[in-house]
Amino acid sequence: MSKITSYFSKLEIGLWLFAVAMITGSALLFGGGSLLTIIASVIGVTSIIINAKGNPLGQLLMLFFIVFYGYISWRFSYYGEMMTYMGMTGPMAVFSLISWLRNPFREGKAEVRVNTLKPQEIFFLCFLTAAVTVLFFFILRYFNTANLIPSTLSVTTSFAAVYLTFRRSAYFSLVYAMNDTVLMILWGLASFTDSSYISVVICFLMFLITDIYGFISWKKMKRRQAQQELYPS
Repeated sequence: MSKITSYFSKLEIGLWLFAVAMITGSALLFGGGSLLTIIASVIGVTSIIINAKGNPLGQLLMLFFIVFYGYISWRFSYYGEMMTYMGMTGPMAVFSLISWLRNPFREGKAEVRVNTLKPQEIFFLCFLTAAVTVLFFFILRYFNTANLIPSTLSVTTSFAAVYLTFRRSAYFSLVYAMNDTVLMILWGLASFTDSSYISVVICFLMFLITDIYGFISWKKMKRRQAQQELYPS
């Protein structure tokens, strides 16, 4: 316990406790309190908090969340979410884990080196994201995916986010925050059919808050790493 409290700040611990309380409470309150949903949500928010520290363990936990979330999406016929997470986000999380492990800030330190993308790579990312969006639009329409437009936007933001995660860009959390917003809309629409999905909306609201914190944390981490490179102790 002392190691945990020394590694995470009071803000991070408080944010995690608040998110877990909201996720669990909303799941029980709105009837979506299946053990699977609660476990998936807690793993997800824990992964985001650890990712905010630049620790590769966060990417490992993300793999477990992806499996649970893919199953939950399949239950509501959100095939876009299922295919995106199981077929794209999952494999990319594996590559991201390898990338983070191979690029520590300092030898033996569980903190990834923050990377800065060059303009030509940003252009390549935009082109690739647009191509993936068009491709998945027709795939999802073929499978009669529920709420086609927000489902397609979820693919767009998910792909950009996992690419930036793999490339160790501080902006991956910001794009994940955009994805969280899309998913809140997507599951909000689902809640009109089944009110238990309100708990999933609350879950992604907690993801949104923690992802925004993760972006702020990575920007600070990038400045600190640059300073330590210039003035090593």
